[in-house]
Amino acid sequence: MQLLMRLRPSNLIIAAALPFIVYLFASSADYQRSLRAILGVEHGSSAFVPGFAILAVAFAAGVGAVVFSRARAPKPRLALLCAAINLVSALVAATTGLVYPYASSVVANAVDPFTSKLVVQGVTPRQLTGEAQAMVQGHVSVLLWIYLAMTVVALALFLVGARRGNGDAARRAGRMSLCLVNGAGLVFILLLAPMAFAAGVATTIRAAVAAYILAALLGLIWVGLLKLEYSRRADLSCIAITVLLACAAAWFLAQPRQAYTLAGSLQGKVAVISGTPAGMIGAVRFGQFPSGPGDDVPLRTFQGAPEALAALAKKDVSAALLPSASAPAGFPVLWQTQTLSDRDKASGITIAVLAIVLGLLTFGGHIHRRHPLSIGSEFIVDTIRGIPMLVIVLYVGLPLAGALKDATQGVFDPPNLARGIAAMALAYSAYLAEIFRSGINAIPRGQLEAARSLGLNGWQTARLVILPQAFRIIIPPLGNELIAILKDTSLLSILSIRDITQRMREFQSASFLPFAPYNSAAIFYILLTLAASLVSTVERKYDIKHR
Repeated sequence: MQLLMRLRPSNLIIAAALPFIVYLFASSADYQRSLRAILGVEHGSSAFVPGFAILAVAFAAGVGAVVFSRARAPKPRLALLCAAINLVSALVAATTGLVYPYASSVVANAVDPFTSKLVVQGVTPRQLTGEAQAMVQGHVSVLLWIYLAMTVVALALFLVGARRGNGDAARRAGRMSLCLVNGAGLVFILLLAPMAFAAGVATTIRAAVAAYILAALLGLIWVGLLKLEYSRRADLSCIAITVLLACAAAWFLAQPRQAYTLAGSLQGKVAVISGTPAGMIGAVRFGQFPSGPGDDVPLRTFQGAPEALAALAKKDVSAALLPSASAPAGFPVLWQTQTLSDRDKASGITIAVLAIVLGLLTFGGHIHRRHPLSIGSEFIVDTIRGIPMLVIVLYVGLPLAGALKDATQGVFDPPNLARGIAAMALAYSAYLAEIFRSGINAIPRGQLEAARSLGLNGWQTARLVILPQAFRIIIPPLGNELIAILKDTSLLSILSIRDITQRMREFQSASFLPFAPYNSAAIFYILLTLAASLVSTVERKYDIKHR
């Protein structure tokens, strides 16, 4: 009864409907197939669950032993129980082969299936070759025995230190070892390692958690910049940086132009070579140059000028756009021009924009007696909140990521999931920044003055006085934002990220079932958003007014 009293009244309705939901999925083959497809359960993935469960229990128990033994509210019995579970789980993982199928699945799903020699080509779900599987099992066996040895040593230090006192160095070393090893392992299997037995739900939860953490960090940065105070030194520094940026932009834009010549006729295709400025290629493609036809012109790309000239000699193309030094002789010249290289133009324009923005921020800060970065943070927050989430996801995931890829010559090319996480983190950082700002402003100013009178610096005041009290205030809105970002991960399906929503759409298109896929996805999202009850529990724990 006490457990039911802790639940929100709205969640009681869902709890009462759980038997019907379980019966629906147990009795209907359509709902079973839809749930299996939405969760991302691969064929034969049941063999991976025991290994994942053993590792999850071992890592969680190791972290629990550290948490329950903390000095402020120690629970020695629970700490010893977690330590025993950690040791037994590590022993089972090292002495049995239950972890090997899961480890092989992780490696098979982590490598490129088209280029890697570790997986069998053309087989779905992915499978390791015999040699690769033996190699993975050998390495995993060594790692598990090392983990068992580290667990035994850490627990020995932990227990010996517990007998000698809380401040013993041996206990601190054992706690630190348990926390680092098991914490890293838990983060890896829950947030990084592929899950073939629940790929869809793992993608959704991982995207939501990663975006939420990154958004919180960005939100704290925006609030920190917003709280910066005006100073004449900051104005002079920003002016100097603006001047330097302007000089750098002028240097890039003043680089020598490259001369290009379009020679031949427009009766056939026009040859262009790699490295030709995109603006010139566009002008030729659409016929937008002096004496141009004004219509689309077919193009053909070649690696270099010799290949283009050879094609022109064979009449595979009727014209060629080449550097003037490599232009063919004896062909009529259709267009001659000079232009900057794409690298110099992009660098110059980007730096010039940064100089203009920083100059405007400095001017506005000087007028209103505010720090330029404070105005910049306010502008970012207000601008992001005015753009729809779907537009931000599309903008960051497609054109912005493509521009960064081109600017770095293909070095920076993040996967679609990373693009979606960055987009959602950027979008939600504005809302979380406002939540953080309201919580900080709710702290009475007298406490800040008292902290300063005690000799605390700015960082100590924020860490010991402001943030602990602000955290209690902002727990409810933080829970709401967690639920919102968990639901908005469905927008990432627009980037072809195979989360719950994308898998639902794929299954519905293949099965033509009208209700089962959508109902299954809706029910699963509702179960995921029951995290509101956990947020209420945290809120009650830190509510000091009603104790």
